Amino acid sequence: MNKPLQDVVVLDLSRVLAGPFCTMILSDLGAEIIKVEHPEKGDDSRAYGPFLHNRSLYFLSINHGKKSISLNLKKPQGRELLLKLIEHCDVLVENFRPGTMEKFNLGYELLKEKYPQLIYAAVSGFGHSGPDSQKPAYDILVQARGGIMSITGWQNMAPTRVGMSLGDITASLFTAIGINSALYQRTKTGLGQKIDVAMLDGQIAILENALVRY
Repeated sequence: MNKPLQDVVVLDLSRVLAGPFCTMILSDLGAEIIKVEHPEKGDDSRAYGPFLHNRSLYFLSINHGKKSISLNLKKPQGRELLLKLIEHCDVLVENFRPGTMEKFNLGYELLKEKYPQLIYAAVSGFGHSGPDSQKPAYDILVQARGGIMSITGWQNMAPTRVGMSLGDITASLFTAIGINSALYQRTKTGLGQKIDVAMLDGQIAILENALVRY
């Protein structure tokens, strides 16, 4: 059976959860995912347990169906190879701290000049603009700042973290929605675009009427 994204090629520079969960969804929809990992340690989540036959089940559960390669983007040769890959890709996904890709001369503003059809999706804690854009973010921090911890648990208890990484997963889902929307728009315009997803924005967005009650 044909899958809806079977002709789409995605270059995945993300690691751990927020980006990889998004590209896992795209893979399940038929996209070809080329996952770029650190040349020495790979994706950080390869070191996360539990393990089966010395392989991380955490990593495998989120990165199934992907093709992994290693590139050192700190070296010119690695960046040159990445640019050659981008020529054949529809989508690029990254979850570096904002500004990192620009340091590599791989930021969206530079890439779109050479690859106007490229859809560039960036996932970060607080987005690529605003006063907190350079701050690191973890799921528990996003859950706390986003307000969901204040309505989780019992009234006589301290704010409680949701038992799974809701901040990461929500951002992944919004990113996947954005990518699919951009792919559709590209069929009309021929042009790609930048998708900027903040974990905090996604966390607040799913609070629905809890915000009104507050």
